[in-house]
Amino acid sequence: MILCQIKDITKDYGGHTIFEQLSFEIKTGEKIGLVGRNGSGKSTLMKIIAKAETSDNGQIHVQKNRQVGYLSQGQTTIFAGTARDFLLTAFSTLIQMEKKIRKLETEMPHQSGKDLEKFMHEYGELQEQFSHLGGYKIEANIEQVAAGLKASHLLDHPFSNLSGGEQTKIELARALLRKPDLLLLDEPTNHLDLNAIEWLTQFLQNYPGTFMVISHDRYFLDETVERIIDLEDGELHNYLTNYSGFVKEKEERLLKEFQAYQEQQKKIKKMKEAIKRLREWANQANPPNEGLHKRARNMERALERIEKLNRPTLNHKKMNLDFQTAHRSGKDVLSIKDLRKGYDGRELFSDVNMHVQYQERVALIGENGTGKSTFLKLILGQETVDAGEIKRGSNIKIGYLSQKLYSEQTKRTVIEEFREHVMLTEGEARQILAQFLFYGHRVFNQVSSLSGGEKMRLRLAILMQQNVNLFVLDEPTNHLDIESREVLEDTLENYNGTILAVSHDRYFLNKLFTKIYWLENKSLYSFNGDYEWAKQKITEIRLQQEKHVSKKEQPTKEDIQVRPKREKSKTFDFEKEVFLLEEQIAALDEQLQMEVDLATLQELYQKKEQLELKWEQLVEEIQ
Repeated sequence: MILCQIKDITKDYGGHTIFEQLSFEIKTGEKIGLVGRNGSGKSTLMKIIAKAETSDNGQIHVQKNRQVGYLSQGQTTIFAGTARDFLLTAFSTLIQMEKKIRKLETEMPHQSGKDLEKFMHEYGELQEQFSHLGGYKIEANIEQVAAGLKASHLLDHPFSNLSGGEQTKIELARALLRKPDLLLLDEPTNHLDLNAIEWLTQFLQNYPGTFMVISHDRYFLDETVERIIDLEDGELHNYLTNYSGFVKEKEERLLKEFQAYQEQQKKIKKMKEAIKRLREWANQANPPNEGLHKRARNMERALERIEKLNRPTLNHKKMNLDFQTAHRSGKDVLSIKDLRKGYDGRELFSDVNMHVQYQERVALIGENGTGKSTFLKLILGQETVDAGEIKRGSNIKIGYLSQKLYSEQTKRTVIEEFREHVMLTEGEARQILAQFLFYGHRVFNQVSSLSGGEKMRLRLAILMQQNVNLFVLDEPTNHLDIESREVLEDTLENYNGTILAVSHDRYFLNKLFTKIYWLENKSLYSFNGDYEWAKQKITEIRLQQEKHVSKKEQPTKEDIQVRPKREKSKTFDFEKEVFLLEEQIAALDEQLQMEVDLATLQELYQKKEQLELKWEQLVEEIQ
């Protein structure tokens, strides 16, 4: 069944056509990835589908009574309450329904006869609807989604005080909690760590509705989508597969199209040559041969009727990255022993050890907030250690790619910033910048006006001219489209120095890195292998730790006797008790719908209120 129909959509910006007369359908239950180069119009198209932006032409038809949810990149939302209050707005219909139920409960004891019967009928219907729609699970759902996205600690903070990344995370949580029929997500994995991305992956794999996602995370697309829509040069191409399948099928399609184009060009060339010869022969005759002229004209008309194929673009302009040959460092690049660091009494990590050797590809992984970026700053000497030592090897020259690339106050142009760090003539500088897609007048754009991807390309252009032999990267694939990520990966594969990187791009990690350090619970674990191997081993470690903790927490007979009853219940039967209460409340709701005696009704209401109060107290304790 068609859920959403997009028909003949056209969009222009400043006289430049982004796309023209795009048409496609979204069917119920589809899991779609929308891909394309930066600037191809993906986000604009999604905004138009979400009715967050208007098209210049065309129509969007969404099936009647179907809800569309949308998460944009970097959207600015003004909200006065806490993050929890903001998430509650995802349940506005249920909250209004609950208010109406409470109002009926206070008014019903004062009714009698037909009025009471009418009130009870309305109350019963509302209760049934409220329960069916998950009204009793609102808080539990909020806690579950917030925990999955690693945002539980943000819930009671004022929404307006959160950073941009934190607000985006809460916006994502709200979009997921709404569970719309069509969920539109623009770069949802931005600001998420690996564990949160994996949770989101599972959420979308089990999502009962339809979704379309824009993402440059190839691993994420492979695991979540079953259809790829490729927006390229203002045209759409459909592939009924995941991202890896799309790459293969697109290459095959382009090769077939190029072969067809070449065959047509050969045919056109032969026809033009035949027309030319016929005219020459006709004119050589005395008198001129009208029959040959007629054949030439007929062939010309046939040539005009041929529907010309466009030459498929096999290779777009892409970054041409090439490191300057680095002077070799010593065998031991970094030696870190018993490192400890914390802030304001909060310890990030302690007793941390690391050893990095020449030409190793080392990745540092961990949840957000575990101290990965701080760890890099300690290596760079930008922060001081609390304890332990960091030794750099001989002849080390570090190139650092930070997450925070340039200040918004930077007044320099692209070429000025480049020449500030690299001593070259303007002509030489422009030649190198062109390899990083800064052509013509673009080199005179102010750095502060650049997009995140453009700033990343500029920083890479500078670093690659500085003869570094230790490349320290903090989320290097952020802001880069898939094609640019692939170019960066190919370049780093051929780099003859040492690489130490923090990244949550699993595709990038698997392709390049053979040694993984995993920062977790203030400790650093080392694994010789790729990301998949490290993930398997860290999961085993977690399971062992959980078993160890559960054994330590097993109470003795003496413990059970002296512990308060509530603590025992909290440790062992919390979830079971909440579930039983919910069942009892649901059973009372059924009784309330059937009961007609006023005295019995009042008694049932009191029981229900007591159970609901008990349920609320339990939920508060578990939080």
